[in-house]
Amino acid sequence: MTLETMFSLCMLTALVGWIALFAAPLSRIRLIRAARVVAVLLAVGYFVQLFTITAPVVSASFSTLAGVTALFSLPGNVMLGWTHYLAFDLFVGSWEVENAGRIGIAHWAMIVLLALTFTFMLGPIGLLKYAIIRTIHLWRRHGRLL
Repeated sequence: MTLETMFSLCMLTALVGWIALFAAPLSRIRLIRAARVVAVLLAVGYFVQLFTITAPVVSASFSTLAGVTALFSLPGNVMLGWTHYLAFDLFVGSWEVENAGRIGIAHWAMIVLLALTFTFMLGPIGLLKYAIIRTIHLWRRHGRLL
């Protein structure tokens, strides 16, 4: 399988999980579970990629920016990193949707948060925005944060 094919397959797989999260009010528990299964499938793909498409880079390390840049200088290593992002962002999105439903945040607000690429493509910003929305919601509703 070429890296381009693998990239497309991973993107389509992740998209299935995100669609499940967007549709969560139809069957919240089942669709959140489906998104998590997709995240786990991506994690399995990540594990397989780690041993099949990555290559060591002599000057690579996680201790310096130059070392990380060297690590991501090869297409297989970039693919591994991208699969990592896809799996983790989807899992974080599934937690956000689950938690929002549990504490009473309207699903339309979550769709806006997820769809405007915040969690979908900019995971840490999506998580930050959800934390802010969650804090405001809980404060208004209960006068406390937990």
